[in-house]
Amino acid sequence: EKKNPTYKEVCSGTTGHTEAIQVVFDPSVVSFEKLVHIAMDRLDDSKYMLNQVGNDRGTQYRHGIYYHTSEQREIAREILNAFGEHCKTELEQATLFYDGEDYHQQYLLKGGQSGKKGDDTNIRCYG
Repeated sequence: EKKNPTYKEVCSGTTGHTEAIQVVFDPSVVSFEKLVHIAMDRLDDSKYMLNQVGNDRGTQYRHGIYYHTSEQREIAREILNAFGEHCKTELEQATLFYDGEDYHQQYLLKGGQSGKKGDDTNIRCYG
């Protein structure tokens, strides 16, 4: 894996990295379990596709739950198992997270979508 790849390099599918978001949350407000359920709901049928989300294909588009504790691992494993053996969402320990460049921050807002708390609108890809 390349250290601190650019977004363009990650998009090439040659770095070993995946496009991902880092979620920072307050467990007194929302549980890890709830966040995993929301993520899996938003993946829709893509959860059954290997290295693909919607029409985006490649190893950089693999989807996963990346846990920080053994408790989070067990919670996520239980949820993923409920989708059966055909679910392709990976479950891995979180490692180093690299922020995307400034031009790729606030992706939803720049594309005319809302990323506001409580918004349950489906995410659309653009580019």
